[in-house]
Amino acid sequence: MTTAPTIDAPESSTAADIAADTDRPKRDRRPVVIALLAGLAVILTVTAGYFRWQDVSARTAQEAAAQSVQTATDATIAMLSYRPDTVEAASAAAADGMTGAFRDEYTQLIKEVVAPGAKQQHISTVVTVPAASSVTASARHAVVLLFVDQATTIGNGPPTTTASSVRVTLDKVGGRWLVSQFDPV
Repeated sequence: MTTAPTIDAPESSTAADIAADTDRPKRDRRPVVIALLAGLAVILTVTAGYFRWQDVSARTAQEAAAQSVQTATDATIAMLSYRPDTVEAASAAAADGMTGAFRDEYTQLIKEVVAPGAKQQHISTVVTVPAASSVTASARHAVVLLFVDQATTIGNGPPTTTASSVRVTLDKVGGRWLVSQFDPV
């Protein structure tokens, strides 16, 4: 005789087992997902802000470089070009583009040395700037390197030409770039 195989019947759940299952806290993943998404949003916002700041800083530096190069060029021409009959007026106009101790030194040099010499010896100068480049530039401070050609005429003599280079330091004061230092290189 053969006996029929026996099948184990599943144990029936008791009321105590069912109550124990419902008492266990269920893990809800929604708070974890929300926290991860919020963290990701913060990271993306900070990253976007950083890149925006970098972009604005770069544009500001580019604008400062362009403006300071043009100002340094114009100021150098105004500072070093003069004629005997207009030396005081030209120098006063040039001093308007300067600031600080440099302005005071320039004004004193013109008054005590340049203007009397220009009038007595009929000296005139014409300056050109064939090349200029920004060395450093920020929103408030810039340094520019200029190559300067200066033709000087004394009386009725022929002009003599000299080439030099200068380092011009500028500071932004009241929304204007002003020369604060002028150093031959």
